[in-house]
Amino acid sequence: MKIEPIRNERDYQKALRRLEEIFDASPGTEAGDELEILSILIDRYENETAPIDLPDPIEAIKFRMEQLGLKKKDLAEVLGYKSRVSEVLNKKRKLSLDMIRKLHTGLHIPTEVLIQDY
Repeated sequence: MKIEPIRNERDYQKALRRLEEIFDASPGTEAGDELEILSILIDRYENETAPIDLPDPIEAIKFRMEQLGLKKKDLAEVLGYKSRVSEVLNKKRKLSLDMIRKLHTGLHIPTEVLIQDY
């Protein structure tokens, strides 16, 4: 087992090929240990070179509403008024701290998504 750091795209592709070769290795074996270490290195490289941004807060709300089959009137029960819901969804009103708390609790949207600027 010879594990090297992943510094560039060439190293990354090499690591992916090796990972594919040993993918079914049993835990506790030398190949299993290599698999575990290699997957950590690959994950780290991917996170550093192509981080995934958090979604837009309003788009996250709309997506969650769609997932749950909610309408604006349903969201009004969480935020207060139907007109407020329309203003928020049309980006005419910023989310307040109270709204963020209610959306987090009611729709289980992570606060780190909701507090972003938009």
